[in-house]
Amino acid sequence: MTKLKKQLGLIDVFSIAAGSMISSGLFILPGLAYAKSGPSVILAYFLAGLIILPSMLSMAELSTAMPKAGGTYFFINVSLGSGFGTMAGTSAWLSLALKSAFALVGIGAFSSLIFPGFTIFEIKLIAVFFCIFFSIMNLSSVKHAGKLQVLMVLGLILILLFYLVKGLPVVKNDNFSNFMKDDLHTLFMTAGMIFISYGGLTKVASIAEEVDNPVKNIPGGMILAFITVTSLYVLVVFTTVGILGKELLNSPVGYSLTPISDGAQKIMHSAGGVILAIGGLLAFFSTANAGIMTASRNPFAMSKDKLIPQMFSKVNKKNVPYLSILITTAFMIGFIFLPLETLVKTASTMQILLFMFVNVSVIIMRESGIQNYRPKFKSPMYPWIQIVAIIIYIFLLIQMGFYPLMITLIFMTISLFWYLVYGRIKNNKESALVQLVKRIKASDLQTTTLDRELREIVRERDSIEKDRLDHIIEDCKVIDLKNSMDRDEFFNLIGNELCDSLDSSCDLIKQKLEDREEESSTVLTDNLAIPHIIVDGKNKFDILVVRCKEGIHFSENTPKVQIVFVIAGSKDERNFHLQVLAAIAQIVSNPNFEKKWLKAKNTEALRDVILLGERRRMF
Repeated sequence: MTKLKKQLGLIDVFSIAAGSMISSGLFILPGLAYAKSGPSVILAYFLAGLIILPSMLSMAELSTAMPKAGGTYFFINVSLGSGFGTMAGTSAWLSLALKSAFALVGIGAFSSLIFPGFTIFEIKLIAVFFCIFFSIMNLSSVKHAGKLQVLMVLGLILILLFYLVKGLPVVKNDNFSNFMKDDLHTLFMTAGMIFISYGGLTKVASIAEEVDNPVKNIPGGMILAFITVTSLYVLVVFTTVGILGKELLNSPVGYSLTPISDGAQKIMHSAGGVILAIGGLLAFFSTANAGIMTASRNPFAMSKDKLIPQMFSKVNKKNVPYLSILITTAFMIGFIFLPLETLVKTASTMQILLFMFVNVSVIIMRESGIQNYRPKFKSPMYPWIQIVAIIIYIFLLIQMGFYPLMITLIFMTISLFWYLVYGRIKNNKESALVQLVKRIKASDLQTTTLDRELREIVRERDSIEKDRLDHIIEDCKVIDLKNSMDRDEFFNLIGNELCDSLDSSCDLIKQKLEDREEESSTVLTDNLAIPHIIVDGKNKFDILVVRCKEGIHFSENTPKVQIVFVIAGSKDERNFHLQVLAAIAQIVSNPNFEKKWLKAKNTEALRDVILLGERRRMF
């Protein structure tokens, strides 16, 4: 299976998330937002940040549980099924490509502030040039693209801090009079319009598979980006409104299209305008670069799941999904030459819908009872924060207008049709939603491909390399006893189960177990026993794993135990025998082990509890 190389650290995650947010939302949108709500636009930016917070927390949880390429697509595919996954993957890819194309056009527009006189066609040619440039950077190496992203974002933040240092001292209080231009309805409508500017925050999940130590770096980078960008949004907009006030409305279109540059120009003259225009260019550069990087991972992930042709999952010698990047770049160039207003609104509608699905996904993954769903970061205030977010997003969707909703519906219908005629035939994964339905109906939950897939994801996430014990556990017998047993019955059962693998008689194995128990009890705790014996021969070793919810009664002096590991090996395996005893001790000492053991739905789930248990590996 094609795997992407882990090359991105905390600063890269922060820069990709932050760079995906700071573009038109800060360098173009404040003028329009001020026209809608007046000085209270400052509060609208803060409220918009609060609206994205539940999705950020949900995305952080899902990313630490399943750090795989595709992000939103992968999470929805696993939780809601491949039909929803196909719609989510194509929608996430299209919305990111559209947003990035808009950012590329912004590069051309802001270039005209430094070099006046560019025509609209020349502006779009500049956008195409930078689209190709960032595509080449991404094709060369995700590490190089990540380093470029870090430099651009740090440069942008420094320019914005410079603007704040110069601008805050000259803010005029009069510009905040009549703070609430209209009622609360207008304020929330403005916040809804601004909200999509924060959408890039969660897109870093698309490259989760390429993040080193994702359990720390993804939530850490997203939270750091959220705090930094929200603070910059609020402070920069506060400063701009305080400097310009109603001058933000002095424009042929009714509001300034370059509000931050206008503010800088007023306090620092033409030099200030140029400096903030450079800041605007860096913002659009970083959004476009991050857009190509994250958008291209959607077709790559869908191809790995066989929902689209597998050629999209091919990587080059530098472990980069080159075909996905090239196709994404080609579509972005096409979008650059289209009238983008309706398409950008459509992309925003798709993003809001995806945010809804992400919050639904967290609820389904948690409630499905899937044992191998093991997020290292858990969203606080679950499930209320997700439920409130879903309600808010439904409200925002209604406000997006008829045409964006209709275009989104048509696009998703086409995606669903593609799944029915192609993806359904190639992909047979079972989703967490199916397991949740089975759980509600109290059906027998068998181990599915999803359980096994999540087990391998956890292994990859935690850098768990299989050792000899892992291979033995994968192949050993696991028994789930329904009724209580005494020692004699149990040892007889063990003899029958192990005689073939140990090439020994059942009665001899039973006798050795009896003799070992007479020497000293192998019941080690109130709920754990580890009977272990030495057998004749060489190169013999086996383990038998047993759960008995009703308990096995070893003697009058010990409690009934529900957890049993039977270890049998020849003398030449003595050292490994001791290592296995130590490894089992490490696994069962985990505070959550017993709870997971008793909740495991079948023998394969019991096996997973051991395979994914925390211990030092033996090599």
